[in-house]
Amino acid sequence: MGYHRRMGQPAGTRMRAAYSDVELEALMADVESDVVERKAAFDGDVPRAVRQAICAFANDLPDRRRAGVVFIGVRDDGTPAGLEINDALLLKLAHCKTDGNILPLPAMTVGKHTLRGADVAVVTVVPADSPPVRFQGRIWIRVGPRRAVASAQDERILNEKRRHGDAPFDARPLHGATLADLDLPRFQYLYLPRAFDAEVLARNDRTLEERLAATKMIAGVEDPIPTVLGVLMLSGAYVQFLRFAGADRADPIVDSARFDGPVTDALRDLDSMLRGHIRTSVEIGSGPAEIRRATYPLPALQELARNAVMHRAYETSNSPVQVTWFTDRVEIISPGGPYGDVSAETFGQPGRLDYRNPNLADAMRVSGLVQRYGVGIPRARRELHANNQEEPEFEVDARRVRCVVRVRADWPGNLPAAP
Repeated sequence: MGYHRRMGQPAGTRMRAAYSDVELEALMADVESDVVERKAAFDGDVPRAVRQAICAFANDLPDRRRAGVVFIGVRDDGTPAGLEINDALLLKLAHCKTDGNILPLPAMTVGKHTLRGADVAVVTVVPADSPPVRFQGRIWIRVGPRRAVASAQDERILNEKRRHGDAPFDARPLHGATLADLDLPRFQYLYLPRAFDAEVLARNDRTLEERLAATKMIAGVEDPIPTVLGVLMLSGAYVQFLRFAGADRADPIVDSARFDGPVTDALRDLDSMLRGHIRTSVEIGSGPAEIRRATYPLPALQELARNAVMHRAYETSNSPVQVTWFTDRVEIISPGGPYGDVSAETFGQPGRLDYRNPNLADAMRVSGLVQRYGVGIPRARRELHANNQEEPEFEVDARRVRCVVRVRADWPGNLPAAP
């Protein structure tokens, strides 16, 4: 289909923006800490390195949710260097924030402390609300106890951390779209009755724009621009379907379709296509009832396809969700890698759940496309197991999630011919 909750600190917690002298002494001596940088002096290339460290602590790629500390006048082994800490030095350190080399401006404090019996300068840097932070155009991060330039994958993670602090992408206005692009009768007569109970709908005290805004289909009453969610649910998106005659993309295509329209229509049209391609075998045994088994259980493919639509990255890719049918498997590809609390290692594990598109997830639930959150993959596994099939396989990287469902191993077409 072509077209975030905050990954920062959990609700109820506070970012540590300051440390006591006791805590600073412990950090000063902890040579393994990845939230500490130490410099014996502030000359030569040190000012540049300190700015890189400030940038890295502001980005907080490891998501420590703790302020980083740069000690000036402290050797690498954590002992005081005996440097004179005067106003001129503190002014130079404060200038690291304001000289325009680090953007956006970091949240940091500079102070003089007496630690382990000596004066040291302490720069405390709070993780940024809107990473990535750049020093002279480059994004610096911490890799254990050292600094490094961010890779493309690191930058993607930092961008998603920023978006967590903003409105989720699916609730953002899609500039260029207008109310005329939305199927308003669908919203009024199909979506609203599911979204609100009859008593609420019976009260005629809300305008259409107010109801569109309440369901996040538009940005607001005063700014009635359709959101990404509104366009997906009430205008258009698409899913691509391909079927090959063999087990390889080089084989001839025997069927193809592009399902356009609102998410509900596109997915239900896909359901019909999947239903038409599933084959069923009939086993007649010694019992009174015949046994019917399908190449694939439809509910499993439905759950996996809907999961791909719900969790895909609409912001970073215009590629559609792709459902590709081979003779030995079905592949479902969703653009965008894991998100938030879910990593490539924990993808699909019970209880590991995060929503890149929380409003789309809720709208799909309202529309009856999903039953409840977090059950799609477990239900697909359960349906496949009941049909004597292997669990779905997931290949996860930063660009996409690829799901593979193998055809039943005992399907008659897979068995060797009788001698």
